[in-house]
Amino acid sequence: MLAMHQTIQSQQVQQAVRQRGLNHLLAAAVVSRQFREMLLQDPEAALQRGYLGEKFELSHEERERLTSVRARSLADLVRTIAIF
Repeated sequence: MLAMHQTIQSQQVQQAVRQRGLNHLLAAAVVSRQFREMLLQDPEAALQRGYLGEKFELSHEERERLTSVRARSLADLVRTIAIF
């Protein structure tokens, strides 16, 4: 029972870390026009480059979603990834 509780806690912590990564990425896109344009035009490069020297901690699924979406604006991007 303790092991199962620890596993659940570990999964919750991992999910919280990934959520922070996605929030950090979106915050960077809001405050930086240059990063936002790169994210919209070449999401793979934006994820690899990061923002201000920091990388984004995202799940494989989040990375796939972000790199497969072709959005014209940040609002479009957020709407699209929120649907998944």
